[in-house]
Amino acid sequence: MRRTALLLLALASVFPHPASAAKPKLCTQTARAARHACANGARDDFWTAIGLCTNTSEPASRDACRRSAKSDGHDAAQSCGEQFHAREKLCATTGQSAYAPPIDPGRFLSPTAIAARPNPLFPLVPGTVWDYANGTETNTVTVTGRTKQILGVTCIVAQDTVSVAGQVTEDTEDYFTQDVDGNVWYFGELSKTFENGDLTSLEGSWRAGVSNASPGMIMPAAPTVGTTYRQEFALGTAEDAAEVLSVTGSATVPATSCAGTCLVTREFSPLEPNADEQKYYAPGIGMILEVESDTGIRNELVRFTRG
Repeated sequence: MRRTALLLLALASVFPHPASAAKPKLCTQTARAARHACANGARDDFWTAIGLCTNTSEPASRDACRRSAKSDGHDAAQSCGEQFHAREKLCATTGQSAYAPPIDPGRFLSPTAIAARPNPLFPLVPGTVWDYANGTETNTVTVTGRTKQILGVTCIVAQDTVSVAGQVTEDTEDYFTQDVDGNVWYFGELSKTFENGDLTSLEGSWRAGVSNASPGMIMPAAPTVGTTYRQEFALGTAEDAAEVLSVTGSATVPATSCAGTCLVTREFSPLEPNADEQKYYAPGIGMILEVESDTGIRNELVRFTRG
């Protein structure tokens, strides 16, 4: 009975009685549901950790393990709250309507048509390669000739590979397409993480249409300063968003430069509320620079191969 009562109380906090609000705040209600899911997951992780600690025969190690579990549990609970506030802040910008962009396959171009007139800030032309570097970390993004059907839309597959000191740590398939207005959309990814050559995680993978995930706009046809838009939406897995800061930015990297012609965005995610980055996009090339706001670390384009 107690568990049922607690569940009903939680549901009431997420979905208030219809009489309490004529116009439901669906975005905020979604954020509240995600907070409950996060908190429940944090509790599950905590008690699993406590169980593993208890199954330790040496008393000192057992006590140290429990202290660590409590600390981790506290941090996880705090993170759930921070994610909720970040989602609410995004709701205040994007509005309270449910995020469910209508997808009409007839409004999306074929890969051939996209290659003929690509969005200049995100050119999806097969054979195009961007090579980035950040210290010992390198990142290569390639627009392949492969495609994938998602929600009836033919998406272009881009391969994104990250290496550290020459060893692959991440290998991701990204699924992009472009609509008839020139907007570039993101329909999902298959994200693989490696450690010492072994596959360790598929965390972050998602696909539009699966588990109510929706595609997002990765690059508008005509970016407008002050506009904020979702780049992806798979609740709890992929929630990146972007804000247009400038359309007259300047930047210099080893491969190229832009003087008053770069699009500058702030890209962020409620899943990582304490981290965001500024990205610079040069016309005809795409992203040339990524700067982490908290550390100032730069990921720079060092080579560009046009498709």
